Amino acid sequence: MDRLAYLLEGLTVRRVIAVTVICVAATAVTVGFFSNTFLDLLVSALCVGYTTMVLFTIAGNLRVTWPNSVARQMLAVVVGSFLGTILAGLVKGRGIGAMFTERLAGVSITMGLGIGFGCVAVAGYVLREKHARDEARLHRAEAERQQREKNILEAKLQLMQAQVEPHFLFNTLANVQHLVETDPPAASRMLDSLIKYLRAALPQMRESATTLGRELEMARAFLEIHRIRMGTRLDFSIEAPPHLLGVSFPPMMLLSLVENALKHGVDPCCECSSVAIRAVHTGGRLAVSVADTGEGIVPKKGGGIGLANIRERLKALHGHEARLLLEENNPRGVVASIEIPLADSAVEAPALVKAA
Repeated sequence: MDRLAYLLEGLTVRRVIAVTVICVAATAVTVGFFSNTFLDLLVSALCVGYTTMVLFTIAGNLRVTWPNSVARQMLAVVVGSFLGTILAGLVKGRGIGAMFTERLAGVSITMGLGIGFGCVAVAGYVLREKHARDEARLHRAEAERQQREKNILEAKLQLMQAQVEPHFLFNTLANVQHLVETDPPAASRMLDSLIKYLRAALPQMRESATTLGRELEMARAFLEIHRIRMGTRLDFSIEAPPHLLGVSFPPMMLLSLVENALKHGVDPCCECSSVAIRAVHTGGRLAVSVADTGEGIVPKKGGGIGLANIRERLKALHGHEARLLLEENNPRGVVASIEIPLADSAVEAPALVKAA
């Protein structure tokens, strides 16, 4: 018996209630055309409806490939209407012989009504199931598309890392070589900062996610290297609550903002500039900003590719819940901020600390 239990899967209270409502409605619609009482017709409708419901459920659950499920269920409506009509006659105390002789017309009408209302119900059921399957297919296709976009963006990130890292590394080593001859203590500091940077950066080249703390460590080492190169032209600060250092953060995004601030803000501009990195958590969102006191927002031909990549990656990772903002800094410069959703339960409450 347990092996056949699957045949009744889907025979829920909700389906029984739906069939009962259909039977009551069908009785109310047809009672005016017959001399039978409402109760008499309702008994017939319920017998036909429940019998058809059971056979319809079994037909849909049969593990056969032919005929298809729709054909099996339509056949179940016909058979269920016939057996339900016979059952209704027996419930009312009528003999089977009489049902096929003097009461044959009434039996035929009951069967016809059962088949008619049953076909309408099956058509509605089939259309609803088709709609549900179409929606599920669309959701799967959308999920696959988003996954493909995410994979493409991650591949772009890895390509960018493969292109940028050697360039930055060789430039830094060239600076170290020059400082060895002109300023050995500065060469030692730059080499130490490069080691810190590589320790933070290398593990992330094989990962799709990291922590805010590791991103800040990499940004700090990156800025220290450039401060040695630029001397008094560059100052920087990093401000982040300790409880945020362990939260998940997309790799290389913060570094891209820092590099953008140096390349397009500080380098072309001033004799003395600063870069301030700040992380805050409020209203269920993590905001990490990079503020420079450099040149400000100036349209550049062919620029903005790095920022466009960040926006695409944020959309792939968090949809419309994440964003990249660019604003004018006061009195000069740019503030670039990344905002991502972060539940309050993901962090603990702590005191703010500053580091520079």
